[in-house]
Amino acid sequence: MLKQNYSDSEASRSLGIGESALRRWVDQIQKEHTGVTPQSKALTPEQQKIQELEARIARLEREKSILKEATALLMSEDHERSR
Repeated sequence: MLKQNYSDSEASRSLGIGESALRRWVDQIQKEHTGVTPQSKALTPEQQKIQELEARIARLEREKSILKEATALLMSEDHERSR
């Protein structure tokens, strides 16, 4: 559609989808090509990788927080026992 000069209606008919869905996809892919990370599932491989890495960072930060809390709890219990 973008490269082949199809109209929205021609492209949506040939794909069997609604024009509004097609417009959303086109808008999203254009934003992704400019480096904008989408809130929904990414379409380009680069943006998909960014989303995967952001999710991994968030998971690791949660795990780190849990480990810090567990360490503090264990240290306080150990301190209580040594009294």
